[in-house]
Amino acid sequence: MKSLKETKTKSLVLAAVLVTLYVILDQITLFRMPQGGSVTAFSMLVISLSGYLLGTKMGIMTGVAAGLLDLIFNPFVIHPLQLLLDYPLAVGALGLSGVFRDKKHGLITGYVFGVFLRYICVFTSGVIFFSQYTPKGFNPITWSFYYNILYVGAEALVTVAVLFVPPLRVAIDRLKKEI
Repeated sequence: MKSLKETKTKSLVLAAVLVTLYVILDQITLFRMPQGGSVTAFSMLVISLSGYLLGTKMGIMTGVAAGLLDLIFNPFVIHPLQLLLDYPLAVGALGLSGVFRDKKHGLITGYVFGVFLRYICVFTSGVIFFSQYTPKGFNPITWSFYYNILYVGAEALVTVAVLFVPPLRVAIDRLKKEI
């Protein structure tokens, strides 16, 4: 049986590795939106994995840490509250995937849940802080809906498709049992 200290150490090391992996994958931009936001190489999955593997509390903390590092590497700030919504809160929301960690299909359900919560954060930020970029013919709510669903939704769809690959799910579940 593992000691509590050994379990905490493994969890902290894994969280640090996942934050590092998030920062690396977040730099691999497949598509960048003009007023911020981008489709990356599975960076949202990494933080969702922290919630799934380590639980909701560690998932949120891992996401907040990753969001703050994202702020350092990819800043796009126009207001202090927008900074909170778009970085630590939005990325930290992905860690809420841990709510579904013990459910059937918990990895995929948790990922979709975390991405939805992240979307709510960036959508809200778009409505409040980026409304001046709304093109003619749109209202800020409609524009924020479409603008943010493009990049968040695109990465989410590709990631969910990859999560249906059985060997990947088996490997992730095996890792979960080791922690």
